[in-house]
Amino acid sequence: MPSARTSKSPGKAADAARYVPEGADWAALRSASAGCRGCDLYQDATQTVFGEGPVPARLMVVGECPGDREDTAGQVFVGPAGRLLDKAFEAAGIDRSKAYLTNAVKHFPFTQRGKRRIHQQPRRSEVVACFPWLREEFRLVKPRLVIVLGAVAAKAVLGPSFKLTEHRGQVLDHDGLKVGVTVHPSSVVRAENFTEAFDAFVADLKAVRES
Repeated sequence: MPSARTSKSPGKAADAARYVPEGADWAALRSASAGCRGCDLYQDATQTVFGEGPVPARLMVVGECPGDREDTAGQVFVGPAGRLLDKAFEAAGIDRSKAYLTNAVKHFPFTQRGKRRIHQQPRRSEVVACFPWLREEFRLVKPRLVIVLGAVAAKAVLGPSFKLTEHRGQVLDHDGLKVGVTVHPSSVVRAENFTEAFDAFVADLKAVRES
C-alpha cells in the first residue's frame, strides 16, 4: 500500500466544503462524510471516521485525527489513546457517554513501513480542508464547552498561531464557544513519566470542566 502522504495535484485546492450538505441533520452529515474527497487522505485510509455521541451535547471533545485502530473500526477514540482518555474522563468525573467526540481531521494520516501504518500528524492544509465538517458538528451539537486535545485540535479551533503550552488547562472564549485546552492523550501514553503526565492531564480536564 502506498503512503497516505501523497502530494496534491497542482492547482487542486484542498477543501471538503463541496461535500458537506448544507443544513443537514447529523445522520445525513455523517453519511455524506463517507464520500468526502476534500483532501488526499481518503485515498489510502480505510474509511472516514466521523464524530459520535449525543446530539446536541453539553460537552464536545475534539482530537487530532483517527489512528490505526480508529481507521479500522470506523469509530473515534478506540485505540490506546482512547482507552487512556476513558480512564482520564473517569478520574475527572466526565461521563463519556454524554459527550460528543470527534477529530479535526476525519481520515487517518500515515506512512507505510512494511506491514505497519505509522501515524503522521495532519498537515495544516488537511486540517483546513476538513474544517467544514467540524464547523457543521459545532452547529448540530451546540456544546456549552468544547475541549480541544493537543495542538492540532487547538489550532483547528482557535487558529494557527495558537500556542497550547501558554493556555493549557484554561478555558477561552472564541467565536461564541467556550474552549478548554489540554494535551492529546497520545502524548500521555508516550510520556517518560506516565503517572505525572496522567495526573496533569486529569487536572486539566477537571479545571476546564469546572470553569
